[in-house]
This record gives sequence, structure tokens and C-alpha cells, in this order.
Amino acid sequence: MTQEHSRISKAVIPAAGLGTRFLPATKATPKEMLPVVDKPAIQYVVEEAVSAGLDDVLMVTGRNKRPLEDHFDRNYELESALEKKGDGDRLAKVRESSDLATIHYVRQGDPRGLGHAVLCAAPHIGQEPFAVLLGDDLIDPRDPLLQRMIEVQEIYGGSVIALMEVEPEQIHLYGCAAVETTEDADVVQVTGLVEKPDTAEAPSNYAVIGRYVLDPNIFDVLRRTEPGRGGEIQLTDALQQLAQDERIGGPVHGVVFKGRRYDTGDRGDYLRAIVRLACEREDLGPDFRAWLQRYVAEEM
Repeated sequence: MTQEHSRISKAVIPAAGLGTRFLPATKATPKEMLPVVDKPAIQYVVEEAVSAGLDDVLMVTGRNKRPLEDHFDRNYELESALEKKGDGDRLAKVRESSDLATIHYVRQGDPRGLGHAVLCAAPHIGQEPFAVLLGDDLIDPRDPLLQRMIEVQEIYGGSVIALMEVEPEQIHLYGCAAVETTEDADVVQVTGLVEKPDTAEAPSNYAVIGRYVLDPNIFDVLRRTEPGRGGEIQLTDALQQLAQDERIGGPVHGVVFKGRRYDTGDRGDYLRAIVRLACEREDLGPDFRAWLQRYVAEEM
């Protein structure tokens, strides 16, 4: 059924994490600024939001995150130096990040979990549905997951989460959804959610990945949500309440994603993401793939 709703135009990107898994590299550099080939990870996420039509981006940051603001701001000295050298290609790349979208910033303060980070966005979002994109999950631009999630929200209303099937022994690393099928092959209705369940207790092997389209009623639910796993306010717990009672803020649906996802929150997966993306680049791929094949052959 089609719902009356506001057109989604705002995205929230939580970026207050400490990045402890990447120490010492993240001692003075935000994890979101670690390069994936030749762009920081956070730029891929902003580009994804913009490609989905979201031109108003709020980053929820914390201490030592000033480089994020600097990256998406103008750097007139660097631009002037590149102009004088006649280096138009690099000048365009430098200006690209500052021209992507209207970007706002708010500090989370106390690191009280993803749910609290989303709640920090309430004054900026108001009463509109909005998207949340986590920076550790990079979605290949050839697989328009967020656009599809927005379409599903326009059809069903409520909130929409991204789901991906994982091996049963991996489900304890994720939020997990109990689901029912719908008329759309790639859409399920979410009937329950649990954060990082034991394998034996998981209701499915559908893992929640870092993309959400949320009804603004989520803010009221988050304000009432007690700290859960890890002593943090879990977004999963608030979505569980919405899934159990549609009267609060509409249903919760999931889009089952089968495309290309790069996990940059884990050191090994971060390295694999760089290799995969570099191999697929027209300017880098041919030479890099040839070297990689020689390297692997030598190591076998």
C-alpha cells in the first residue's frame, strides 16, 4: 500500500567511533579518513547518499574528527597551487569532495552507541523520514541499494533496513532479523530483531548491514530505549519495538541485498576491499592485476 510521506532528502552518517581496531593508524587520524585506494572511506559513503538523491548530510562526530570537516571543506591554498601548475585533473578531484552535498556536523559527546548517535540527529531531521549510512559498509555504486530502500519505504511506509544472508556461524557478528516474505522477491517484512545472537538462537541468517531508512518516530522510541548489549543504546532494540507494534511508527521491512559490499571495519576485509576496488579501476586495474597475479604465483 502506498503511504503519504515526505520525500527523503536527508542522510545521517554516524562517525564518532574511535577506530580501535586500526590502532595505531587511528591514534590521530579518524578511521573514516583511512584511504580506500585514493579516497577516504567516508567519501564513498557521502557519494552513495548523493547518488540516491540525498543532498543534505549530517555527520555525527566526536573528538578528534576535525579532519572530516576539513576534507569536505574548500582548501584554497591547495587549489591555488594546483591552478598555478595547470593541474586540472587533481584540482577537480580536490574540489569534488567539497561540492558533493550540503554537509552539517553535530557532536555525539558521550559514546553511548549507534542508537544514541542517531538520536543526536533528531533536531536536524525533524519529522521527515531519513537515511542512515554506516561508514564501515561500502556499497558498490553499481548496486544501488539505498535507492531501492527508498523506493520500498515509499511503497510500504515505516522503516526499511538492509539485510544480507550470511553463513550461520557468522550471524553472531551482526544484528539478526526474523522475517516473513512479501509480494516483492527482494523485500521481507521484519517481525523481530536481535543484536548479535548466539548461532543456536538466531531467528534466521539474515544479517542487518549498515543502511537504514527510518521513520522519524524512531526518535521517540530511542528516547525510551534502555541501554542494551554492551551498555549502549542499540538501534536494533528500537527497531525491534517498531517491528512488534506498527502503531508506533509503521512497519519495518527489509531489502535483501545480494550485491557487492566492502567491509572496511575489519583490517582483513579493509585490505580486500582496497584490492578489489583497485582491480576494477580502469586507470589502475590492468597493471595492478598483472602484478597481483605474478605475486600470487610466486607465493604459491
